[in-house]
Amino acid sequence: MKKLVLILLAVGVLGGVGYYWKYSTSSPVAQKAAGPGGGGGPPRGLPVKAGVVKSGRILDELSAVGTLLANESVMIRPERDGRISEIHFGEGQLVRKDARLVSLDSSEIEAQLAAVNAELSLNRSRMKRAEELHAKNFISAQALDEARENLNQSLARQAEVKARLDKTVISAPFEGVAGLRQVSPGAYVKAGQDIARLEGIGTLKLDFRVPEIYLGRLKPRQAVQVRVDAYPGDAFQGEIYAIEPAVDEQTRTVLLRARVPNPGVRLKPGMFARVNLVLGTRENALLIPEQALVPRGKDNFVFRIVEGKAAMTKVEIGLRRIGDVEVVTGLSSGDPIVIDGQLKLQDGASVMVLKDKPLATMTK
Repeated sequence: MKKLVLILLAVGVLGGVGYYWKYSTSSPVAQKAAGPGGGGGPPRGLPVKAGVVKSGRILDELSAVGTLLANESVMIRPERDGRISEIHFGEGQLVRKDARLVSLDSSEIEAQLAAVNAELSLNRSRMKRAEELHAKNFISAQALDEARENLNQSLARQAEVKARLDKTVISAPFEGVAGLRQVSPGAYVKAGQDIARLEGIGTLKLDFRVPEIYLGRLKPRQAVQVRVDAYPGDAFQGEIYAIEPAVDEQTRTVLLRARVPNPGVRLKPGMFARVNLVLGTRENALLIPEQALVPRGKDNFVFRIVEGKAAMTKVEIGLRRIGDVEVVTGLSSGDPIVIDGQLKLQDGASVMVLKDKPLATMTK
């Protein structure tokens, strides 16, 4: 009798466990805990973010580095010895072409010029009388020649003294900005001694090098964009005006020179410049986000979305720009593609496109 009771008790316990398992696993809560595919439901795809292939304009650009140079540059130096009587420019001052920069003491030369002018006046009068007397046969032809020669010598001495007098004044050969002077008024200077530098910086030259493979795509009047560290947010425009006829044998590069307008003289000679050169423009290029690319070896792929599944598509890429890359072959404009979440994706796998959530509005 005792054994019978134990057997009935065991049967009852097993039946209760089976009943609980049957009904608990078929409940909605259990199915939710089982996740995708649990309870016999359809499997859910991998979550991804999607985008579309767009058409747009892309520039074929070349980057280089270069150096800014003064359009014209000269060191102000005297051509003769002398004492500086006056300095007409201020350091850092804009000076016009032919404006006086430095005057040397010219009192001695001016006295010599006065003496030569007096002698010239006398010889000119003698020449006039000699011509009159020779016309009347009162003097010989030789005497007339001597008078003419004396006049010519006086004219030559006058030109020589005037030339020495002109060299006591140094004028600006072009419009520019005067640099820091190295002498003071009253100083005695030798011929060729440095006084100050004059820089023509209203327009600057830009020298930069590019690889020789681009030589066939370069031409004068080609636009360049210049950026310098001193003004990181500004871009200065210029254009190429000269190309070196020879390629450097060591670096296999070609030297180009551009002109860059410098309003406000913000740019200075000697600055390091980053150069951006536009070689061409492609209209209606197919563009995709750069993160959509899936590199596999030497090839690149993109996952297209076809009827809710990922289709791994080989593409050929072209030009790049910040954030985007050009697709030459493999895709068409408007194709939906995976742009995020493709790392674990396989060809033919089901995908679930996530919608971008709008930013929550902040309330007080």
